Amino acid sequence: MTSNNLERTPRSDKIPLGIMYMLAATVLFAASSALSKWQVESYPFSEVLLFRSAVSLITCALLIMPRTGWTVFRTHRLGAHVGRSVTQTVAQSCILIALSMMPLAGAMAINFSAPLFATLFAAFFLGERVGLPRTMALAIGFCGVLLVASPGADTFGVGAIFAVANAVLYGSVTAAVRGMSNTESAETLTIYQMAFMTLLFLLATPVFGFTMPTQTDAIAMIVVGVLNGFGQYWWTRALSLAPPSAVGPFYYFSLVWAIVLGYLFWGDVPTLTLLAGSGIVVGSGLFLLWRESGKRALPAD
Repeated sequence: MTSNNLERTPRSDKIPLGIMYMLAATVLFAASSALSKWQVESYPFSEVLLFRSAVSLITCALLIMPRTGWTVFRTHRLGAHVGRSVTQTVAQSCILIALSMMPLAGAMAINFSAPLFATLFAAFFLGERVGLPRTMALAIGFCGVLLVASPGADTFGVGAIFAVANAVLYGSVTAAVRGMSNTESAETLTIYQMAFMTLLFLLATPVFGFTMPTQTDAIAMIVVGVLNGFGQYWWTRALSLAPPSAVGPFYYFSLVWAIVLGYLFWGDVPTLTLLAGSGIVVGSGLFLLWRESGKRALPAD
């Protein structure tokens, strides 16, 4: 029996439907990131993330709790949920700061290196064997990150530092949650993530400031939260309908949408180094996904 007493019955894979859910989730994630990038230009990042987390919490609760009821909150690992949420709060703060300082596609490409860091943390803290193939994938993937980051003295280089920090932190969370997933369902992990992050961003608001949003901006912030909430839920649905090896590669379509949105709204033309680095990072991630395809999938950021 799991700690939240949710029943888990054998499932039959529905790969085409799972792929549709995953593709839909990538569109919502990219749109949410683009809107957040626009909002953080005028409002403190903690305020933008507070709106997003709070509305996402309400959205996920409405989607999940009619099926699970209050049992979704049952857990004996509250401390682990708190630790994970604190790390993710810092990680999401870093990626939003990065979005305010660099092109959308570049920040998302670096974010895709999180599985590489997760593999490293799993090796160090969970004792998982890395082996030569995965070591080579990690090394190649880091080279891709360096290409995307384009280190320098301009704001792109500074923004890339925050994007890499997000990837490192999210990678550590992924490794930690891997152990939690033995007793916690995806629904419980998602609900606690949203609940604690909402609380943490609420506490951070007096520190980083709050600017009363205009009616239009307030509606946009609510829309971001709804998009992110549905994206989280559809991401989870995709992985519940089909194996990670079947639907996981389609998650990288987020980068395609990010490039398109970055060009349409900010005039960001992807450079050759961005495209090359993104291809290397995605390729390394897909290789690791293939290697990990027999393991249980985890909830997204």
